[in-house]
Amino acid sequence: MQAYAALQDLRDAGLRVVLVTGRPAGWCDHIARMWPVDAVIGENGAFYCWYDAQAHKLRTRHVFDAARRESNTSRLAEVRDTILREVPGCAIASDQFCRLYDLAIDFCEDVPPLPESAVQRIVALMEQAGMTAKVSSIHVNGWFGEYDKLSMAHLLMRERYGLELADERDRCVFVGDSPNDAPMFAYLPNAVGVANVKRFALPSGQSPAYVTPAEAGAGFAQLARLLIEARRVG
Repeated sequence: MQAYAALQDLRDAGLRVVLVTGRPAGWCDHIARMWPVDAVIGENGAFYCWYDAQAHKLRTRHVFDAARRESNTSRLAEVRDTILREVPGCAIASDQFCRLYDLAIDFCEDVPPLPESAVQRIVALMEQAGMTAKVSSIHVNGWFGEYDKLSMAHLLMRERYGLELADERDRCVFVGDSPNDAPMFAYLPNAVGVANVKRFALPSGQSPAYVTPAEAGAGFAQLARLLIEARRVG
């Protein structure tokens, strides 16, 4: 509830709010329609969507067309079966049924936490299959293609708002919590991690510039209050 209220407070303060997540298309559909956000980047950069209030319609910009997504389905299934066979204790993520692009393997959300060696084995199996693999705080996400959260952020800013992210870097704040946020952490000088990001050993140059005292949603709410106060003072 703290995080949701903070999103509303940020929008009420006149800030543009874009949610960037590894969560699936089905979740993003709901978020774009029902949450106080201007747009959503989903499945680690596979698409962005927004709710067109004037047309009463959800709009989505995909990386790949429907034919390309369909052609990847059987390839994802093959990798899924290999991982479930080779890495005991992992499971298909509970939200896999509403994903369009990627394979999400659960290592601690709905299963007992797996050791780091198991997580890295999942990453290795995905990469051996030619996939891009990223670790979040709960899943390993794998997909076919070179996109990520940062590449889609560039596209969103250009197509939706007529802005170049390269020119707006100092005016943007990104908040994340896991290794799949590393491209955003590395690119944006005002990138922030909530405190649970400290559980991960991020490579040099790919860590957030700042870390909130609190974890998860409480950390996001702390940052939101600081941004709103700075806007009032400024």
